[in-house]
Amino acid sequence: MSLIRTLVVEDDPQIAEIQRRFVNKVEGFDLIGIAHSLEDAKDLIDVMKPDLLMLDIYFPSGSGLDLLKQLRKDSLATDVILITAAKDIDTLKSALHGGVFDYILKPLVFERLKEALQRYARHHQQIHQIGSIDQNELDNLLNRGLSGHDQPTRLPDSLPKGIDSLTLEKVRDVFNNQQDLNAEDVGQLIGASRTTARRYLEHLVSSDELIADINYGAVGRPERRYRSKR
Repeated sequence: MSLIRTLVVEDDPQIAEIQRRFVNKVEGFDLIGIAHSLEDAKDLIDVMKPDLLMLDIYFPSGSGLDLLKQLRKDSLATDVILITAAKDIDTLKSALHGGVFDYILKPLVFERLKEALQRYARHHQQIHQIGSIDQNELDNLLNRGLSGHDQPTRLPDSLPKGIDSLTLEKVRDVFNNQQDLNAEDVGQLIGASRTTARRYLEHLVSSDELIADINYGAVGRPERRYRSKR
């Protein structure tokens, strides 16, 4: 199975970089480019023919929904996951009418995007493997045949108060290269206080990304140390 060719369309360079890192953590996807404007996006779509767009809505030159409408008008075989701060019902209706695969609210949470990408990968594989189709296969493609443990887990679209996505990604990156750290270690590595680092570490423990152990040293108070579950 070939990799799913993915294009990020996001005008904020920092958010685009977060998306790039997130996509690179999910198997089966090839990030072929990042467009910071709708005009660049149109050029890259014409040339590179991506399978999937991760598309924002708000751009200085217009709306990502206009790009979505143009894709459908041109009958391009490109699917869209919207990643946006837009919460109004009219925008949601327009997105659904445009046939988006998923709609994710900012700030982006890795586990939510991972679930969407993995679900899209299954969908993409099914579409390209089947010949004729029966009702059960059609229901599964339309996510109507899911039940029990097969039902995708819907994760929160927003982070808790006091947690921002950029700092959270810095903490995650620390544990890509190191293990068994305390809050002071992490704070030094990300340029933050021990208290701030502890808040992010406990968030990652609660979201089941890190494990916290208690280290009972010879002297002093017990020390809480953190390590990745990988």
